[in-house]
Amino acid sequence: MEEDELGRGSEIIKETLDRPSILKNEAALSIDYIPANLPHREEKLRFLAQLFRFTLENPGSMNQKVLITGKIGTGKTAVSQRFGTDLVKIAKSRKINLRYIHVNCRECRGSLFLILKRALAEFVPSFPQRGYSSEELLQMLMDVLDKNNAFVILALDELESLIRAEGGTPLYNLTRIQEGRLDRPMRLSLICILRQPEYLKRLDSSTIGTLQHNIVQMDPYSIEQLTAILEDRVRLSFREGTAPDESIRFIAELASTTGDARYAIELLWRSAKYADAEAKRELEPEHVRKAVSAVYPTIRGDYVKSLSRQERITLLAITRALESSGSAYVTMGEIEKAYRIVCEELRETPRAHTQLWKFVRELSASGIIEAKKSGKGIRGRTTMVGLTMTSASAMRKWLEFSFAGQDKEPRKEFF
Repeated sequence: MEEDELGRGSEIIKETLDRPSILKNEAALSIDYIPANLPHREEKLRFLAQLFRFTLENPGSMNQKVLITGKIGTGKTAVSQRFGTDLVKIAKSRKINLRYIHVNCRECRGSLFLILKRALAEFVPSFPQRGYSSEELLQMLMDVLDKNNAFVILALDELESLIRAEGGTPLYNLTRIQEGRLDRPMRLSLICILRQPEYLKRLDSSTIGTLQHNIVQMDPYSIEQLTAILEDRVRLSFREGTAPDESIRFIAELASTTGDARYAIELLWRSAKYADAEAKRELEPEHVRKAVSAVYPTIRGDYVKSLSRQERITLLAITRALESSGSAYVTMGEIEKAYRIVCEELRETPRAHTQLWKFVRELSASGIIEAKKSGKGIRGRTTMVGLTMTSASAMRKWLEFSFAGQDKEPRKEFF
């Protein structure tokens, strides 16, 4: 019986793999894929080019610090990587040794040491693993750049993680490194990518002023813009005639509630998978509806995993309060009651009201929850909090499993 079941399983797998797909290049639907064209972000690329034109016209004459900010799925990372990659190619054609180094601060656990180690590895792959402070690594990086007559644009993605872990000192050192090198070329420029601007308040005033001098604000995409983005990805990834305009527009409409291009592209990919599973020759609206039930736009595992323990506790309290009330939104008072119960269960000391409010604001800024002022029907003025784009019960279950140590990654039945 077991052999028959295994044999039938092999047949199913073979039949599936032998069946033609409506996709011709699935990689173009990957979240990590950076297309040659970025629809409706051309203006941002032009602005960055103006800010960094000195790099090509007079290398070493100055350095630059740029802050790119915006909600999830607004193209922050894509614009930075596309700009950096293309600028390096142009610099190479002009015999300028320019490197663009993109580092995700969350992946480096918010450690400046690990960030600088990655940067140094671009020039010295066998660099020693230990024995240096981050300040020493920064000075070594500058020495290596001098030795190689090189220039670096260091992009710090998810900057919140660095500020949260080490405060403002790392950014202060990075923005001030040139002050001790007045007789040498300026070789290090920064692109800081930040989802939650309120984290800047944790920096000293001079560093804030430096970063806010050049801000690239990414606004959420409209339906028309999302449609253009999806059409571009369809051209790259789908076989001709397999993705009707109706289905593409449907996806754009669903994603327009948040303006999140990542969510739109993820829906497009998963919809195609449902179409392939049913051996359909084109993407249908029903495939999109199935994808919606499996993909949530604002709460994905990678974002939840990046939260601090207290932020997760706050989020768990919010989900429980929402489930208990049966309403779309709950008040801060309801959240605070649930928060104290969660803290008691987890043997955590509950934070004061002002700190809890800060956690709620940060969750709202990241797009994980929605917070708004109360309207009619609510006595007094208070903040109303909701999860408008995902299931409170699904999030609550995953968080409880996470705290119990039973889940390292989000479980598919929850997300």
